[in-house]
Amino acid sequence: MALLLATSATAAMSQLSTEDHLAEPGFWPTRDEPSREGFIGTEACATCHGTKVATQKETPMAQTLMPAAAADILRAHPLLTFRVGRFEYQIQSGPRQSAYSASDGGRTLMYPLAWAFGTGRVAQSYLFRKEDGGTFESRVSYFTHLGKIDFTPARTLLSPASLEEAMYRPVPSGEMQRCFACHSTASTIAGKFDERQMTPGVTCEACHGPGAAHVRAMDNPASSKSTAMKPSIFNSAHLSPSDAVDFCGACHGTWWDVKLAGVHGASTTRSAPYRLVTSKCWGAKGDVRLTCTACHDPHRQLETATVEYDRKCVACHANSPNAKPASSQPGRACPKAGSNCTSCHMPKVNVPEMHADFTDHRIRIVKPGEAFPE
Repeated sequence: MALLLATSATAAMSQLSTEDHLAEPGFWPTRDEPSREGFIGTEACATCHGTKVATQKETPMAQTLMPAAAADILRAHPLLTFRVGRFEYQIQSGPRQSAYSASDGGRTLMYPLAWAFGTGRVAQSYLFRKEDGGTFESRVSYFTHLGKIDFTPARTLLSPASLEEAMYRPVPSGEMQRCFACHSTASTIAGKFDERQMTPGVTCEACHGPGAAHVRAMDNPASSKSTAMKPSIFNSAHLSPSDAVDFCGACHGTWWDVKLAGVHGASTTRSAPYRLVTSKCWGAKGDVRLTCTACHDPHRQLETATVEYDRKCVACHANSPNAKPASSQPGRACPKAGSNCTSCHMPKVNVPEMHADFTDHRIRIVKPGEAFPE
């Protein structure tokens, strides 16, 4: 218990919640910008950063939100069904739309789905609207490892009081803004959510901020070299290790975000930033060699082969049993193996509500039979 408390205290020492970061001046992911005029779109970015823009468009982040009518998963599954007790759920998809319905054996409710969240690498969830303009989350989601729909994560309801409660959950405006802030670009401007003008998916300006000022600066090199000129674009590479992890945690969950949300157990594995900073090797202030982007390039597809990360491990660890730890490589060499490090030290953890295994980013020596380390 003492070790657990010490680890938690260390992790909390230099991390902030996303709400705290948003209260600070300057850009931060999911921030509500005062005007849409500063946004220029990815094509403008491609003028100078063509390769990065091209590869980023193919990433899960860029494709994390789409109109339900454009969701490949729904197109590939014209009829999805799920039954619990007397309630039956269906998603029927045609060339132009997907209709979500629920029945209790006597009544049936049906609404066209509006938005699909997630690429479906693990799962995909859905929102729809009613005639009164309200937005609702479907009670069911698609799970790739199941190949079918089941209860939306954290929304299991075995004994609903009505067909309406069985079918959906109302999404308050504040929550909707937060959801779209992490799944789209420029969805909320000056406090007003506007899905008609937003860009679905996480694009350049979602992480670097509005780009118009940067383009103007690059078009006028003399001005851009002025020592008095402030940086015209945000670059997270200049952040401290702690802030760099919190930066990604704005959507993937910082240490404080997870704690304040009351998430416990295996479910915390879904938040890689939270788990990472609880690693013993993270220390009190973090290490630039252990930040999210030290291993993952957000402009490229996620590498899933464990061997691809070995070179990152030897940035901190000696790479042979005979090599001694040094200031540049303080970590000892692994006595068991010299490759596929993450397969042992960052094990897969099953997250029941996701019906899938997630890589646990709490780097450690895993002991057989040990309880899940909080």
